[in-house]
Amino acid sequence: MAHSENDLNLFQQYLIQDKNATENTLSSYMRDLRQLESYFEGRALAELAKTDLQDYLQNLNEAGKSNATTARNIASWKCFYGFLKDRGLIAENPAAALTAGKSEHKLPEILTNREVETLLQQPKASDKKGLRDKAMLHLMYATGIRVSELIALNVSDVMVSACSIRCYSKNRERFIPMYPYAMSILREYIEHVRPEMVSSENETALFVNIGGERMSRQGFWKIVKHYQQTAGIKKDITPHMLRHSFAAHLLENGADLRSVQKMLGHSDISSTMFYTQLVPNSLRDVYRQAHPGA
Repeated sequence: MAHSENDLNLFQQYLIQDKNATENTLSSYMRDLRQLESYFEGRALAELAKTDLQDYLQNLNEAGKSNATTARNIASWKCFYGFLKDRGLIAENPAAALTAGKSEHKLPEILTNREVETLLQQPKASDKKGLRDKAMLHLMYATGIRVSELIALNVSDVMVSACSIRCYSKNRERFIPMYPYAMSILREYIEHVRPEMVSSENETALFVNIGGERMSRQGFWKIVKHYQQTAGIKKDITPHMLRHSFAAHLLENGADLRSVQKMLGHSDISSTMFYTQLVPNSLRDVYRQAHPGA
C-alpha cells in the first residue's frame, strides 16, 4: 500500500504543478484512484493489469453506475498510468485501450467447466488452510457472490439444513442455494477447522486468515492466484471471474434469467442479460422467444 501511496502523491504533485489541474479535476481523479485502490485492497495500483481494470468496470456496471461515471474513471486511470509509464515506473499503460460507454461492456472471460473442476481440486483437505480454501472456492462458485460479500459472511449466515447461505448487499438480504457437496465441505470447515483458526471465541466471521481474524479481499485474491498457478490455468483468474462463470454456466444449463438475477443480487435484469451473450446462440434464441424479460 505504501508503494501506491508514493505513486499517488507524485501524481497529485504532477497534476498541481505540471498540469495546473482545477480543484474539481484534482479531487475527482484522486477520488477515483482511491476507490480503485480500496477495491483491490492491499495491491499496489502499479501492479494492476488491464483485466483488473475491466473487472472493476464490470463491478461499476453491476452497481448501476452511469456511463459518465465510467468515462471519468477511465480518464483518471489513463492519466495516472500514463504518468507512471512516462516516468518508467511501469512498462505499459493498462488503461490505454479502455473506452467508455457500451463499447467497454465487452464479454468477460469465464472459466470452462473443466477449468473450474481443476481449480476446485487444487486445495487439499489434508490441513486446516487447505480445507478452508476449498470451502471458500466452492462457496464462491456455488453461489456467485461477490468477493466483498464472501468476506463479509458470518457463521450465522450459513443454513446447513437448508443448504443455503444468507447474503447482504446494499441493505438487501438474499438467500442463495448451494450444491450439497459444497455445503458438506463448508460444514466440515465450520465444525472442525474454524474453531482452531479463530483468534477469539467472539469472532463472528465465517472465513478467517491464519491470524484468526476476518479474511480480507486481498487475502482471498492471493488464494485464487495461488491455486490458478498450481492448476496450471493460463487465464488471469480473478474472484469476479468465478462470479461470471457461475452465471454463464447456470444459463447454459437452462436456468431462467429471473432466478439468476436474484442469486446474483442484480437490481436490474439488464445486468443479468449481459451474461446471455456468453451462452451458445441456440440457447440465446430460446431465451429471446420464451423469456418475458428478453
